[in-house]
Amino acid sequence: MQAAMRSGDKPRLSVLRLALAGVKQREVDTRRPLDDAGVQSVIERMIKQGRDSVSQYRDGGRQDLVDKEEAEIKVLQTYLPQQLTEAELDTFLAECIEAAGAMSVKELGKVMGVIKTRAAGRVDMSTVSARVRAMLTPD
Repeated sequence: MQAAMRSGDKPRLSVLRLALAGVKQREVDTRRPLDDAGVQSVIERMIKQGRDSVSQYRDGGRQDLVDKEEAEIKVLQTYLPQQLTEAELDTFLAECIEAAGAMSVKELGKVMGVIKTRAAGRVDMSTVSARVRAMLTPD
């Protein structure tokens, strides 16, 4: 935050202040300080809300607000672990399916539980579900 203040990067500073407020609010709500995983979940939730806003702004024809939200999402993503590449994601999903012992789409919930515990912010859970479903569906 100090670097953003010194450089005069007002959009970045605004996003960081918003993220810090979200973290502090979660700490007040839970009545305990957040660990790294808790902070990460707050940031992930903010990114998800931003993506929802982007789709609504697009539907409303507000490109200026779409650009603003997308810039905020990019700033927030810099504070999450590096996302898996496509090849790494396929390997990771196959490992999770094997670990869960899933053989059909009916066991999607078990696989998603394994992915959620192992992924730790490295995958976008909204896109993973469809990929796992495709991997579990017989040809």
